[in-house]
Amino acid sequence: MLDARCSRSVTEVVEELGVLQVDPTTAIAPSVDLVLFSRLGADYDHSDLRFALETERSLVEHSSFVRPVDDVGLAIAVAGEDLHPRIREWAEANAGFRADVLAHLAGEGPCTVAEIPDTCQVPWRSGGWNDARNVNRLLEVLALLGDVAVSGRRGRARVYDLAERVYPPDLEVPAPGEARRLLDERRLASLGIARPSAKDSSGEQVGAGSAGVPVLVAGTEGEWRVDPGALEALDDDTAPFAGRCALLSPFDRMVNDRDRVRDLFGFEYVLEMYKPAAQRRWGYYALPVLVGDRLVGKLDAKADRRAGVLHVHALHRDVPWTAAVVEAVEAEVAALGRWLGLEVAGA
Repeated sequence: MLDARCSRSVTEVVEELGVLQVDPTTAIAPSVDLVLFSRLGADYDHSDLRFALETERSLVEHSSFVRPVDDVGLAIAVAGEDLHPRIREWAEANAGFRADVLAHLAGEGPCTVAEIPDTCQVPWRSGGWNDARNVNRLLEVLALLGDVAVSGRRGRARVYDLAERVYPPDLEVPAPGEARRLLDERRLASLGIARPSAKDSSGEQVGAGSAGVPVLVAGTEGEWRVDPGALEALDDDTAPFAGRCALLSPFDRMVNDRDRVRDLFGFEYVLEMYKPAAQRRWGYYALPVLVGDRLVGKLDAKADRRAGVLHVHALHRDVPWTAAVVEAVEAEVAALGRWLGLEVAGA
């Protein structure tokens, strides 16, 4: 999907990627929109994603990820098995609270967290910012387990409803082992190659498990797994790779396994927005820069929507850039500015 850009739908892109990670940071644009822009270009509009989620229902939001609706049963199965015992015990101790929340949604229809009364019997205690956020916490648990679902958003606030009114009536939730196997296969198909066991910076599983074919990669240690479809594509000389330039979200599936991109591409990357400014090497929300089949640098930029400007603070070059690379990157930055409706200013 990061070769020569072609027209496709938002749903098709998400089906090929497996998931889009939802992150609230909008230093440039929400991550879901940056990922889709990198695949679809200027034809993409956020309303396309919203239509797929809220009207067409071809995609769903589950556990901070946008997924194809056909995969949500797999995610529910795995989440149910992986639910932390402390969270499960808290939910069980609040059986009456759970019944109240479900009854409120049944009677009132879709609601935000703020519209649901807190009748919690045992308050949630985390020692942190989640303390006393009982309704929010319970809805997250019920969504993980497939009792409620995110039906849309009002601004940035999630709107919840009974899962039966959001998910298809024939939704299948397989046994956890089978669900995990299928998710591993889908993940590897989206990546092409991955370690058997790996997690990204958020702790999300990004490894291939036992899916695919075991291989060794020259210059790296240990086993990798390769998707059989990727091996077949290597032998298909009728459709050669046609590379292009793309600016990637820090949460893009291609780069969110930092160890994988380091080992395969020699690309060092850390999302630095949690670091003090003086300790940042590449910027608050630097976007990895892809040219052809190589990750060649990072774009440090910030959108100032009030001023109508995309401020480009720096274009970091990890390797020497040819004139052609410079031209391609500058053209893609300009395209990003046009898509955002902002004037590009700076480096």
